[in-house]
Amino acid sequence: MTKLIIFTDLHMVPEGISIIGLDPFQRLAAGIEHVNRYHADADRVIVMGDLTHRADRGSYERLKTLLDQLVPPLAITIGNHDRRDTFLDIFPDVAQDGDGFVQEAIDFPDCRALLLDTLFAPPYDYPRSHAGFLCTKRLAWLDRQLETAGDLPVLLFMHHPPHATGFTGMDVMRLINEADFYDVVKRRGNVLHIFAGHVHRTISGSSRGIPFSVFKSPVHQQPMPFDTADTSLSIDEPAAYGIAVMTDTGILVHTEDYEIAVRDAAVA
Repeated sequence: MTKLIIFTDLHMVPEGISIIGLDPFQRLAAGIEHVNRYHADADRVIVMGDLTHRADRGSYERLKTLLDQLVPPLAITIGNHDRRDTFLDIFPDVAQDGDGFVQEAIDFPDCRALLLDTLFAPPYDYPRSHAGFLCTKRLAWLDRQLETAGDLPVLLFMHHPPHATGFTGMDVMRLINEADFYDVVKRRGNVLHIFAGHVHRTISGSSRGIPFSVFKSPVHQQPMPFDTADTSLSIDEPAAYGIAVMTDTGILVHTEDYEIAVRDAAVA
């Protein structure tokens, strides 16, 4: 049974900088230590973008020193807070598709995992490029990977949710060509689950009949009011990562709030 650990929205910053008083380096370091201690047997750690907060070289370099400490192998893609060129300069060995996008297909005995690059840039024109987008080349790559998956069910990993999640401000910045995306996905009919980040909340449900999971960040989280247009709101809630385990009948998806997790429960 394939086991995958899923991180998203790392928002690494230069040394000495914090986000609402939180240290992204320390929080991610604790998460990596937790994974290495309790999930060293994972088949992959998948990271779904917003790797840095400002896409500067120093933050990518700090991030690399942490990710290099992972015991399980790493797969990684990017989000709207990233720069594709700077990221690839610091992570030159990361898989790319034939067009230079940070996309990868990974086959396991019981599933195919596809990492999608939803960064709507260049140009890096904010706020436009905070939304997600899959161009015709990326959609064609997705279609080929779905077509050639054979009997393997497919898991999709992408930074931007391809549908609304109920948060007014964040939904403006979701994958803006979701209809094109779902045309491809529904035509092939072999996507078992969609994983995303971007919203900094634990969210689950289904869209167009396909189950999805959105995970929290290791750093700051999105507050719960649905109707605010302000996407800069952040709160300090426990850091988390996701765990996905394939089974004989489908997939199990868990969230591990690793900062407050207790492994040995007391007996009353």
